[in-house]
Amino acid sequence: MAVPTYDKFIEPVLCFLKHHPEGVAAKVVHEGAAELLGLDENQRSELVSSGQLIYKNRSGWAHDRLKRAGLLQSLSRGKWCLTDAGLEWIKNNPFPLSKEQIDHLAFDFIDVRLKTNPDAVKEIRDAIAIDLLENLLQVSYNRFEVIVLDVLHKLGHGGHRDDLQRVGGTGNAGIDGIISLDKLGLERVYVQAKRWQTTVGRPELQAFYGALAGQKAKRGIFITTSGYTAHAIDFAKSVEGLVLIDGKRLVNLMMDNEVGVSSQLIKLPKLDMDYFEQ
Repeated sequence: MAVPTYDKFIEPVLCFLKHHPEGVAAKVVHEGAAELLGLDENQRSELVSSGQLIYKNRSGWAHDRLKRAGLLQSLSRGKWCLTDAGLEWIKNNPFPLSKEQIDHLAFDFIDVRLKTNPDAVKEIRDAIAIDLLENLLQVSYNRFEVIVLDVLHKLGHGGHRDDLQRVGGTGNAGIDGIISLDKLGLERVYVQAKRWQTTVGRPELQAFYGALAGQKAKRGIFITTSGYTAHAIDFAKSVEGLVLIDGKRLVNLMMDNEVGVSSQLIKLPKLDMDYFEQ
């Protein structure tokens, strides 16, 4: 006798997990579902073309459908568990399930997209943010200033890379870069970049703001790898045209605009049921 189709595994998977509300390893669920279905040794030894055991493959597809229905979740890699909604559903739908109930769970949620785990994404971003900040603290001051201008360019400041003019060096009156907002260079934003580990205080911002006034500039961006004191933030709020970017915001802007990092798209497969019904 052939191994039952995956929809026949819906009820045994639910039934087995009902008795393990704390979650259990997927391989244990596979065996529990096989026991509930009464699969013999021959059925448990059948393989799909990829070499996977058919009953584990079918149990896996049942798990996929139940996840899409919101009844199951993966607590961690290879550990399955009922969701709160799943526990409630079982309470309101006692076993044995009807064919209509099974078909509903097996086929009505196929097009539901599984969400990316937000905690996993945050964990990756946090780790990359730490690495970015460490690298920013290790590069030369000249390179740091160039990186800052690259970030501002990606944000749309300056229509062309050549519109970003690095000043730097001594005698720059507290200005490291100049961004032209128009082709004639009539409107400019001045930039100060500090690769510091200590917080930036009010005196540094006052000096930069004074340099802006000396250039008759209307806008300035102060960027640091560290942070700002409360007095510095209050000063920036009290004047016009002064924007502050701290280290946390800087590395997030780098990630969002792919400066010093690269993104990878993940292709998510979608089952084509029409293919199997031909």
